[in-house]
Amino acid sequence: MVNTTQTNKFSWSSLLWLLIYFWYFSSILQLYVVVTGQSNTIGLRDSLLYSSLWIIPALLFPKKIRLVAGLIGIVLWLSSVIALAYFVVYGHQLSQSVMFVMFETNTNEAGEFLRQYFSFKVVGVILAYTLVAIFLWTRLKPVTLPTTGRIGVSLLILIILFGVPYYNKAIKQDRPLSNVTSYINSKLAYAAPWQFVSGYFLYKNQLANMEELIRDNNKIPPLENFVDANGNTPRTFVLVIGESTSRDRMSLYGYQRPTTPELVQLAQDYPANLSVFNDVVTSRPYTIEALQQVLTFASQTEPELFNSRPSIMNMMKQAGFKTFWITNQQTMTERNTLLTAFSRQTDKQYYLNNDMAQSSRIYDDVVLEPFKEALADPAEKKFIVVHLLGTHMRYEFRYPEDKAIFTNKDSLIPANLKDDEIKDYNAYDNAQHYNDYVVSSLIKDFDSSKENGFLVFFSDHGEDVFDTPPHEMLGRSEGKPTKVMYNIPFLVWQSPEWLQTHQSDLNSKTTRPFSTMDFIYAWSDLAGLNYTGFEPEKSLFNAEFKPQPRYIGDPDKKSSLMLYDDLKK
Repeated sequence: MVNTTQTNKFSWSSLLWLLIYFWYFSSILQLYVVVTGQSNTIGLRDSLLYSSLWIIPALLFPKKIRLVAGLIGIVLWLSSVIALAYFVVYGHQLSQSVMFVMFETNTNEAGEFLRQYFSFKVVGVILAYTLVAIFLWTRLKPVTLPTTGRIGVSLLILIILFGVPYYNKAIKQDRPLSNVTSYINSKLAYAAPWQFVSGYFLYKNQLANMEELIRDNNKIPPLENFVDANGNTPRTFVLVIGESTSRDRMSLYGYQRPTTPELVQLAQDYPANLSVFNDVVTSRPYTIEALQQVLTFASQTEPELFNSRPSIMNMMKQAGFKTFWITNQQTMTERNTLLTAFSRQTDKQYYLNNDMAQSSRIYDDVVLEPFKEALADPAEKKFIVVHLLGTHMRYEFRYPEDKAIFTNKDSLIPANLKDDEIKDYNAYDNAQHYNDYVVSSLIKDFDSSKENGFLVFFSDHGEDVFDTPPHEMLGRSEGKPTKVMYNIPFLVWQSPEWLQTHQSDLNSKTTRPFSTMDFIYAWSDLAGLNYTGFEPEKSLFNAEFKPQPRYIGDPDKKSSLMLYDDLKK
């Protein structure tokens, strides 16, 4: 006779096995990512949280626990094993950026993409992964609760997963429902099978936004009375955009730690080729907002020109250049849609960072091979944009662990910093040191190519990493602006071939005060391009240059605009 008292008794071990089973499909990969130091714990946290959603149907049908869990498990296994195989092959997680690259690629490239899945290593990993899943399934037993308990627990899970985000975003912060949906989608993206559903939804949404930007750009008429002073002369122009890199922490600009030894050496060995500008600032401390002005005619005082005049990419195509975009920034994210739209204005794109999390170990050296490939392209006139991840927070993910050279506290570190703050301080300098390697490598590769032209490097904005007294600021905020957030490096490398026919003395202009919101005029001037609307007084390199007001703040809120020079040091 069966003891009904025992069979109906709630079992914590049964609940734990059920949780482990559902967590397994989403969290085993996230756990590996955290343990190996490839990313932070956000993915693991969200995968554990949103995988718990599957407990609800298991609780509602306790007598059919294995049937229900098995059917759900098949769906979870199928979606998670694809993501796992992708990670084994490519070393980063499946995301909407991957979907963008796959859907935008051609059939041959897609075939090569899929063929890489078929290897003994992948098959072995999938087999082991499947056997563990089956083992966990055999351990499942009914989680016995009264009806009110099952309903109560199910409602609690729904409230935590969906009700709390709704309250925080829609009610507490008064955000639109679309913002709530986007937030929850970003969380679901770490859990099977939602990484496909959520990823595809985000991909389609951001693709629609990007296509709208591209359509708007296509309506913009070309520049009038356009003249290229260099005619059909073969040449290559390179624009390297850094990320979150403040010149205040570069030994090239006097910082006492040797964070940029290779650039210092290049400046010493090739003073005629490398010009180091020491009073250049950005107008905004945020990537998208800064580059919207850097790459177009928009400025702090005329932000609307973004929608009515061509971008630099448009300009260079009008001049007959074949254009390239090489990026280690994430591709299809809500924030990066504009950057992807910019990239689609070029002829050839290289999207190198398709990981789900920005805080992951995809180092900027990945741009070096595509850069060499672009340099070797047979086109006579080439324009190459290289967008780095640079020294973006979190800093410890911007360089290989064996490349960390600053690990201790020394006299340069503010005395009031705590241990975790010292770690961030050192990590930022290590990121600067690795960025020095990447940027100097790009310059050396450009020089080795013997191309006729120039390379310009600057950062989108700086970062205050406990630099400004009382040394409490980490990051950047327009609400609490400091000069170091706006202080950026600005370098120009002119090839020997270019200097043979362009004897402009840039080194005599390196102390000029300049804001990158006027960069398009400086670029036009250096490239020899003229057109209706060109303003020589705004060009850093022009004989008619006049220092312009360097506004910082949000141009949509005129009252927030202020002059950079009015900031305290």
